[in-house]
Amino acid sequence: MSSDAQVTAQVIGQYEALPYPPRDPADEAKRLITGSPSFLPELNHYVFGGRRDFSKPFRALVAGGGTGDGTIQLAALLAQTPGAHEVVYLDLSAAARGIAESRAKARGLTNIRFLTGSLLDIATLALGPYDYIEACGVLHHLDDPAAGLQALSAQLAEGGGLGLMLYGIHGRVGVYPMQAALRQLIPHDIPIPEQVMLAKKLLADLPASNALLRNPVVGDHKASDAGLFDLLLHARDRAYSVMQIGFLLERAGLAASAWIEPCRYDPDSYIKDEELRARAAQLSPLERAALAERISSTLKVHAFYAVPKARLSEAVARPAPDLIPYLHELPPAALATTLDKRGELAINFPAERLVFKTPPRVNGVGAPEIVARMDGRRSLGQIAAEMQIGWDDFLPLYLPVHKLLTGINKLFLRG
Repeated sequence: MSSDAQVTAQVIGQYEALPYPPRDPADEAKRLITGSPSFLPELNHYVFGGRRDFSKPFRALVAGGGTGDGTIQLAALLAQTPGAHEVVYLDLSAAARGIAESRAKARGLTNIRFLTGSLLDIATLALGPYDYIEACGVLHHLDDPAAGLQALSAQLAEGGGLGLMLYGIHGRVGVYPMQAALRQLIPHDIPIPEQVMLAKKLLADLPASNALLRNPVVGDHKASDAGLFDLLLHARDRAYSVMQIGFLLERAGLAASAWIEPCRYDPDSYIKDEELRARAAQLSPLERAALAERISSTLKVHAFYAVPKARLSEAVARPAPDLIPYLHELPPAALATTLDKRGELAINFPAERLVFKTPPRVNGVGAPEIVARMDGRRSLGQIAAEMQIGWDDFLPLYLPVHKLLTGINKLFLRG
């Protein structure tokens, strides 16, 4: 067996023994796990310009579906629309697939097709085209991530896009030295429970100077044995900077349409000096995102949307009179009050707190008055008309609000 084949076998063995992330199908009765990418309003905003009609047939692929988070989220949200939809789940692990299937059964979902296999074989296992493809936490475990991404992008339907997640190198400080240390001490050919037990012994005695111990954003190894193994004992694991992701996408003819959360990839979130802001403004969008990543140093994963380069200008929703602003998990009245009384919006991310000033009022009209009317039913044009402001005058008032709330990933536009 070649070394690559041996490593692949070890990866398969890991996920058979310790399906990841750990999930209990009984929890489906309590909650639907949602997140980025693949939250339907979010992917509509960043892949389909906010104008995808989900009452029409929609076909999605979740490549490397694991225990089912992305698959269940997509299928459950699509099931709330009247269209004929199919979500195809694909993963190498039969154990992970079993958990995902049990979760789907618990929810009564019938719009999922489950497959076992490698995403590299997608052209023969489940031929596209797909309107949307998710690959979260899988490409960075392949021997050739570029080949995996190209295999997936080849199955995109015209007008489609991808939701991806790759490890971030700057936020995983301490992970790779610890992986190397554990490889020196623990062979991959001993039973997995013994590997976990030995790793825990080393972790229990780390000196205070250890980089992993000092990293405030990495804690998977503390949550479960599956999390520990996936973080520190994985046989094949690589991380990426924003620029490296840009090169990876370029090779596949793709470009990032959004990084989630957008404000964390915006240098203006960190740079207050006007001269430095002006210098940052001269950079390309990719370089600006890379600059923000370097300044923050807390991004342990990169979740983002990607589309064929020819579609980039049309992928992201742009404010228009007929589009409806949708606030996710933020009650309009409460948010309006916060923006008005506090004059700022503070958001806590892992190991960093970002504070954004409320956009200033113009002629007595500003963010609080606009946000209070974002009930998920009124279009932007209707909000402007209700405020007795013409669209050309309303748009400059709205745009700072749009940047603020899309930046924290709480506002999406939809038709």
